[in-house]
Amino acid sequence: MNSKITKPIIALFLLMVSTMVLLNSCTDISKRQNTDTKSKNSAKVTYPSDITPFFDDWNLILGDGSNAGQATNYEQKDFFYATNDGKTNWIVYKTPNSGITSKNSSNTRTELHHLKEWTPETGGKLNGTLKVMQVSTSGDARVAASYSVVVGQIHSGEGHENEPIKIFYKKFPGHTKGSVFWNYEINTKGDNSKRWDYSYPVWGYDMSVVGSNPTTYPEEPKDGIELGEEFSYEINVYKGIMYLTFTSEGHKTVKFTKNLLESDFATTEDIPEQTQKLFVPIGRDGVERKNAYAGELQYFKQGAYNQTNGKAPETNIVWSSGADIYGGDIAKQYANGDYTEVWFKAAKVGAGTLPK
Repeated sequence: MNSKITKPIIALFLLMVSTMVLLNSCTDISKRQNTDTKSKNSAKVTYPSDITPFFDDWNLILGDGSNAGQATNYEQKDFFYATNDGKTNWIVYKTPNSGITSKNSSNTRTELHHLKEWTPETGGKLNGTLKVMQVSTSGDARVAASYSVVVGQIHSGEGHENEPIKIFYKKFPGHTKGSVFWNYEINTKGDNSKRWDYSYPVWGYDMSVVGSNPTTYPEEPKDGIELGEEFSYEINVYKGIMYLTFTSEGHKTVKFTKNLLESDFATTEDIPEQTQKLFVPIGRDGVERKNAYAGELQYFKQGAYNQTNGKAPETNIVWSSGADIYGGDIAKQYANGDYTEVWFKAAKVGAGTLPK
């Protein structure tokens, strides 16, 4: 064959092969890129801040005592993350019975601290819709705080740093239904070691209903709330008055009004029977200053503030739960039911408003 003809044919053939290889290579790269993009999209994380987009205005404390700060686009799978129950996205707040706590508390928390402070006169409002999924299964039935979690509160930012409201959920072991109640802590006149709470039932019992011995529980509340049952609260402080509303499908709506500028507990004669029974035996027999929380800076907190701890009940029969803590090992506490877990699907914070 003429070599002058053969060389161009060979060159053309090689060019065609090279082009086909290049095209196939580009196609493979394109397929891989599309697959990678789909994989990244399918693995997109839903953060708690995608569910309730207000985290720029809060600081988050976790159940191991660490300060996560502002929790936008943040999760921590041991304590704070998003989940879906098949229908709805929820924010999970989870915390053990024992861990590193704040300076003024014996209890762990995975909880938000609102950055804006206000006085009762200027007011503020906090809403939450939630379901409690777990409370500690160990504790001492005589201790009022056992088996309970606080899911929302107002905290004072000065003075004694007491709490005009803490909203609790509590369920005794073996019961299907638990109680929702809220506590008012007096803003003590003088020595704050004499402070005490007064507890108001919403559904089920108030805090003072306890067992007769460490393992004997009261009768299950007939109108209580089950684990996993949804309920909502609104704390609305307007011109010094705190208006509370609690709602849950299948339960009566319950409302309260509490003056934060004028005390109901300013004299020894005002100490109620519930307090005489629960707090006076441990030396908590103070009275409140006449103007209660007037003029004092306040802020909201929301999440899971575990009220069950491992302290010996003999040290404080109201707050020391004697629960199992496994030397503070968080993994063991989670494995054995010694923790609390609260799911929120909605929350809102803003200015107080005149109630309708």
